[in-house]
Order: sequence, then C-alpha cells, then structure tokens
Amino acid sequence: MRSMPFFQVDAFTRVPLRGNPAAVCPLPAWLPDPLLQAIAIENNLSETAFLVPRDEPGHCELRWFTPVSEVKLCGHATLASAAVLFASQPGETLVFHTASGPLTVTRGEEGAYVMDFPALFPAPTEAPPGLEAILGVPFEDVELSRDLVVRVRDAETVRALTPDFAALAGLDVYALIVTAPGTGEDADVDFVSRFFAPAHGIPEDPVTGSAHCTLAPYWAARLGKQRLRARQVSARSGELGCTVVGDRVLLEGHAVRVIEGRMFY
Repeated sequence: MRSMPFFQVDAFTRVPLRGNPAAVCPLPAWLPDPLLQAIAIENNLSETAFLVPRDEPGHCELRWFTPVSEVKLCGHATLASAAVLFASQPGETLVFHTASGPLTVTRGEEGAYVMDFPALFPAPTEAPPGLEAILGVPFEDVELSRDLVVRVRDAETVRALTPDFAALAGLDVYALIVTAPGTGEDADVDFVSRFFAPAHGIPEDPVTGSAHCTLAPYWAARLGKQRLRARQVSARSGELGCTVVGDRVLLEGHAVRVIEGRMFY
C-alpha cells in the first residue's frame, strides 16, 4: 500500500467549515489518470487538486478532478493549493502550469492570496428552451462563455432559488451561473451568484473561482468599474475580490486548512 500527503482546505473564507472545500494532494510524479480519478471519487469533493513540482523553485504542475472528470480550470482548488504550498516555502509568488496555461498566485494583504486567471468574456445568447421553468423564476438576460450566465432581478431571488436539478442536468451547457446585483442583506457586495454543474458531478458548487472569470467582466461592463466584491450565496457561502485587467481577472480570497494527514491507496 502506498500513501501521499493529503490536505483539505476551505477556500474563499476566513473561517473553517465555510467557503468551498478542496482536497490537495502533492505528488513527486504523476500517477496514472484512472488512479487520479479514483482518488477524486474517494474524496467526493467538488475538486481534488494534484500537484507535481517542477525543477524551478515555486513552479508546479497542477491538475483538477471532480468526482466525474478532469477539468481545465478551477479557482478554489488553485487557491487551496497555494495555501498549502505557501505554508511550507518562502517567496511571494507561485506559478501553476495547467491546462489553462500558467496561473500565477501571489501573497495579498491580510493573509489573502491573489490569483491571475484568464478572463472569459460572455456574449448574449438565446435562452435554452424551458429555462424559466427549470429555474422556477423569471430572468432578465442570458449570456454565454464557458458557462451559461443567467441574470435575475435581485440577490434575494438568487438566494431563494430551488432549480429543477434533473432538468438542469439535461441542459447542453458546461455549467449554469445565476447572478444578480448585491441587494438587501448582500448590498455590501457588487454582485452575488450561485453555480450549478450537475453534468460534472457537482449539483451546486459552494464557491466557484472559475465562474468569476466570467462574472467579473460581465458585471464590470454593467457597473462601470473594474474592481468588484462578490459573494457566492450557497449554503456555505464565500467571498472574493475581482479585478478585471485587460484579458485577465485577478481573484483574491482567503483559505483555511481544516484537515492534514496522509491518504493511502
């Protein structure tokens, strides 16, 4: 029986048991893909991150797996990976080499981390048939990048949403984001969202960094500002800062280590 270091980190939160939990598994070299997928299934979290160091200090290869498949971009598991590595090595910058290109993470203020991600600019599109019935609420507009972005009236509508998950899984989209401006108890942020990806084994993701690669430019265009505060209003909830810089988005958030040990396989 073999083993590896194992960490579970709550991302986009300052306190344990909130935000989005991710598993982080540092490896000396890559294991076979079926084994990586089996480990992700065993963890049963929205993402398991696997890290393999490169020869250059501060550089790692990084891959992300849901319980169903490997994905090309993940924010919260990148943040979790950075929190694990920064805790054990000096320096102000990490570079993760991924399927989405090099992703840089730097130390921010007050213990936060800042991730440099690609911007995913959405464009207007037609709503899928039956979308309003699937959501159970009316919507304002629909745009598409990697994810389908659906804007509703206010934050209260986003919080109260109870979609038809069986029908949602049948939509021909990577994932669905429902978003609204910050109103009511969420008036302290620029916008709120929830993220649904049942096709990838994630009925609802608690806090989704990669979704904000789309949400940041979407709301920057509507609000006329490049720096935004966001809250994902899932049951666990989480917060992040977003800054649109050309074709990149800087995502800022905190992370808390909650489990540390070894995983046997």
